[in-house]
Amino acid sequence: VNTPRMSGGGGVPARPVPALSARGARIAAGVPGLLDGGFALYVADPFDRERNPEGVVNLGTSENRLCFDLIEERVSVAACRLLCCFLTISKRPGNNLAWRKSSLGLLTVLTAFTRMHITRTGTVCSCCILQLQFGVTAVSHCWFFFFQGIRVRVLVLINPNNPLGDIYPAQLLKECLEFAHRHELHVIMDEIYMLSVYDDTTFTSVLSLDSLPDLERTHFMWGFSKDFGMSGIRVGVLYTRNHEIQKAVNQLAVFHSCPGPVQHILTQVLKDRDWLDNVFFPTNKKRLKEAQNLLVDGLADIGIPVLKSSGGLFVWADFRKFLKSQTFEAELELWQKLLDKKLLISPGKAFYCHEPGWFRLVFSDSVDKIYLCKLVLLLIHHVVACKLWKTLALQIMCSNLPIPSQLARALLALV
Repeated sequence: VNTPRMSGGGGVPARPVPALSARGARIAAGVPGLLDGGFALYVADPFDRERNPEGVVNLGTSENRLCFDLIEERVSVAACRLLCCFLTISKRPGNNLAWRKSSLGLLTVLTAFTRMHITRTGTVCSCCILQLQFGVTAVSHCWFFFFQGIRVRVLVLINPNNPLGDIYPAQLLKECLEFAHRHELHVIMDEIYMLSVYDDTTFTSVLSLDSLPDLERTHFMWGFSKDFGMSGIRVGVLYTRNHEIQKAVNQLAVFHSCPGPVQHILTQVLKDRDWLDNVFFPTNKKRLKEAQNLLVDGLADIGIPVLKSSGGLFVWADFRKFLKSQTFEAELELWQKLLDKKLLISPGKAFYCHEPGWFRLVFSDSVDKIYLCKLVLLLIHHVVACKLWKTLALQIMCSNLPIPSQLARALLALV
């Protein structure tokens, strides 16, 4: 007969050992983010021009697919050379292939760094987005937190801004750095979109400034995922003069270092400055601008204005007049309605926007998806002006884009 296991000497059955620590249990029980549900629907049913034209059209994920042809060709060449090198070395008697650290200067892969944000008693406070063009500055938002009694430790600036697509003027950037220095705040400059500026606005990187008010507390971040369309590579850069932070992050990233083959391929891409300066960067800028114009013009046809943007992969669009009421509940209701019609975009609430009705739309995926996005928005708001339908029909026919059957039926019913 199996008897229950007893704790030492007390005769009381031992409690089952929990599978997770208290910290692990808190993480596992965490509430999914606002955008997770919509993205899950997309993953389960993604649009594909040939294999799944009925699927979800994703204009919510900030990913650049416009230059996949250029990147694919370049990476394929580098990978082929790497494979040839490996086969040549491995054929030599007694030779074992060992990867050495690259001189590329990738200080730290940021996977570990960005995930390690949970503390035992700390509170993470999110600031509403900064609409720079309307005169609201990062400094004023910091003062708001000070007045609320919240202990501010760091100022995080995304430049170009996400989700606005705006660029911090050099003077405002300097003011933010000076403010942080006066109050002994760390500054994290996230410049993940720094090479995705598509108009003539001057972009000022924090690394280009002649002097920084506080070298020890100013940190720069960048990665390959946006500017090079390499979301799957998962390689990022942390540049800091603070040796203590370097040591701490290196400890966190010890099991997340950049693999040697990936370092080799990226090194080959970055070494070819002639290709970067004369082929990739100009082509990427041109295609980004064309796609941005296409989406902005399409939204204007439907009466949806957008904030003027200069960088990034998205536009910040004003859907306020389509809300049943000026509330975040109405914003989420509209977002769900678009999801039901197989269009995924990002509501402003997910970015802590202080005003309901703003949405982020990504234009850097494909022209096909921009046309379908416009079609869904026309249908859902019952905008049936004859000229608009004829223009859109012509665009779709020229692109040989298959119209999902549910949209085609709704289009015929309206016309």
